[in-house]
Amino acid sequence: MPETNPTVVVLTALPLEYAAVRAHLADREEDVHPEDGTRVETGRLDGTSWTVALAELGEGVDNAAAMTTQLIGWLRPQAVLFVGIAGSLKGDIGIGDVVVGTKVYGIHGGKWTPQGFLSRPEAWRASNALVQAARSAVRDMTDVRPHFKPIASGDVVLADAASEIARHLREHYNDAAAIEMEGSGAAHAAHLNGQLHALVIRGISDRADAGKADADAGGSQERAAVQAAKVAVAVLRKHRPRGGSPDSQEGPQHGSGNRNTYGGDHIDLRGGTFHGPVTVKRVGKP
Repeated sequence: MPETNPTVVVLTALPLEYAAVRAHLADREEDVHPEDGTRVETGRLDGTSWTVALAELGEGVDNAAAMTTQLIGWLRPQAVLFVGIAGSLKGDIGIGDVVVGTKVYGIHGGKWTPQGFLSRPEAWRASNALVQAARSAVRDMTDVRPHFKPIASGDVVLADAASEIARHLREHYNDAAAIEMEGSGAAHAAHLNGQLHALVIRGISDRADAGKADADAGGSQERAAVQAAKVAVAVLRKHRPRGGSPDSQEGPQHGSGNRNTYGGDHIDLRGGTFHGPVTVKRVGKP
C-alpha cells in the first residue's frame, strides 16, 4: 500500500458493483494481505489525494461486518464507503435513483412473543461530513436523482411487496427508502473504530416486488451500480482527507481555495517532523 496518500476503502458486494467503481480508478494495483489472503485493488482517483482501496466482499451482513473489520485493521483508512445496489421501498424512488443512507437499520433485531414480533431496532448514522459532501456533490449532477434517506439492511432479498417482511418494514422502519444486504454490517464495523467516517450509497435496481426478476434481466442492476459509483466518486472529490495532505480540510478555512488561514500568533505542528527543541513565545497569562 502507498504510504504517502490517505486511504479510503470502497466496499462492494457484487462483481458488477466492483466494476462500476473500478472504472473510475487509475494506476490500479492488487494488494494481498500477507496472512489471510484478503485482496484489494488500490488505485488513484484523479483530482484528489486519495488512495482508493477497492474490495469485493460478497453478499450478507455478517460477511460484510467481518471483512470490513479485517480491512480497517489492515489498511487503517480515513473513510469507508459501501457502494452498490438496492431495492426501493418507496413509490417515489425509482429504478436508477440513488439513495445516500443518512442512517442504516439492522432490521432483524427483535423478540417473538405471543403478541407478535417486538422490534428491537439498531441503527448506525452516517458520517455528517460525508453526507454533507454528498449533498454538495449531487447538486451539479443532472444525470442523478438522489435521495437522502435511511436504508434497511438485512440478510433477505425482498421480491414480494405483500410479504410479511415487507409489512414488517412498513410498520417498524417506515422511513427506510431502500433495502439491501450488507450496509449494516459495514456500518457497525466502522462504528466500532471510533472516528472513522462511513457512508452507504445505493443505486436502485428494482422496487423490491414481484417485478424484480424482470428489472434485473433488463439491465437495471448495472445501471444502478453505475449511478451509485458516480455519486461515491463525487463524494470523494468533495471530502478532503484530514492531516498532512495539501488539500487537508482540518482547521478553519476561509475563501475559495484549499489554503488554511488561522487567526492570531500560533505554531501549527500538524504533519511536521521535528528533530530537536522548538522555541516559542508565551504571551498573556498561562
